[in-house]
Order: sequence, then structure tokens, then C-alpha cells
Amino acid sequence: MPARLRQSPAYAKSGLSDPRAEMHIGLGAQGRYCGPELSGRKMRSLNRVVMQKASRDWITSLGPEKLDVLELSGKWGQTFPFRTYRCLNRWKFDPCKGPLLDDGGKVVRFDLVMANQVWEHLDRPYAATRTIYRMLRKGGWFWVAVPFLAPFHGAPVDCSRWTARGLQNLLIEGGFDEARVQSFQWGNRHVAQRNLELPWPPEHRDDDDLSNDPDFPVVSWAMAQKD
Repeated sequence: MPARLRQSPAYAKSGLSDPRAEMHIGLGAQGRYCGPELSGRKMRSLNRVVMQKASRDWITSLGPEKLDVLELSGKWGQTFPFRTYRCLNRWKFDPCKGPLLDDGGKVVRFDLVMANQVWEHLDRPYAATRTIYRMLRKGGWFWVAVPFLAPFHGAPVDCSRWTARGLQNLLIEGGFDEARVQSFQWGNRHVAQRNLELPWPPEHRDDDDLSNDPDFPVVSWAMAQKD
């Protein structure tokens, strides 16, 4: 793997045209999850569509077929041709409490750990980040995406919000070298306003403004490599 992140063209744009549709499981007006199994429909989340397109380009640039991957509380990684892929619900594995261990008591290690809209729900995100660092192989990556301007959505708790700079600081304090962390944020007034709508989260529409306003981030994401 490269020593530093290779920046894809997606990150150089303030907004992305023709974004890839992504399924999102969100919360309804009463604060309960209303994914496809409950609402009876699939949706493209306005809050995630730019972040996931840019992140997809980056993960693809790593050569996913070479990676052993763990995803926490999500299944977005199923859309990639990873060498191996494992998904764990955070109720079965809580990174706040320590690393995943094999039957022999050794730390299980991965080339990439993914956490999409999970870290805001953790009571001890700094401890969890240090746990992920321990679970990465040398040269391995941690990809994390979180909301910034989004309503409270307890699942069952909602604890934190981060800007791109905040995510960078979190990862550095978690053990990653500053030179091997890149973080991004995206949003605008239009997207922020749509997050006041019910039901929430807002579904992406063809007429939505996908440009980026640095003063109104809605979602942040970062990638960090273990040296």
C-alpha cells in the first residue's frame, strides 16, 4: 500500500455530478430505524451521496481485491470485491472495550477497517480509535465517516459530532501519524436545511444542490494509515 493517500479527482471537486446511488438505513420521525425492512423502500441519502462517491473512488484506488476488511455496523463494504470481508454489529464487538481477539487470544488484524456513521454513537470514541489502530496491520487503513450538522439520532445513544479537523485530531490522538491522515467535509445551506425535514434523513433528489460550502459541513470523513 502507498505510504500516503492518493488523492482521487473526486476530492478536488466541490460537488460531484451524477453521484452513485447508495442505500442508507436511517431514522424515522419517531427516532426509530426505518431502513428498507421497515419502510418498504430503498433510499439514497442526501447526506451520504457525495461522501460515499468520493470514498468509493479512494477505496478502489487501494486495490480492494488485496485487502482483508472489517466493517463495523454496516454493510456498505459488501459492494467492493475485497479479498475477505467481515461485518460485525457493534453490539457484538464494542471497540470501546478493546480489540477483537481470535481463539488464541491474539488481536485480529486487518488491512482496512470501515466505520460509516458509527463513531458518533460511541461513548468513548478516542478509546475506540486506539483499538482500531491496534487492529490494523502495518500499512493498514482506517476509514471513518460521521455526521456534523444532523439531528439527534440515538441508536440507542448519540454522543458526538466532528468537522474534518476534529476527525483529524481524533485520529492523531488515536495513534495515527499526522502526515498519514486526510480528512474532508461536505455540505451546504441547502443540505443543512433539508436535514430539518421529516421524515429524516432526507432522500437525495435530482434537483439537490451538491456543491460544497466550507461554512456548512453536514458530513465529515477521514482516512488514516498505520505506519
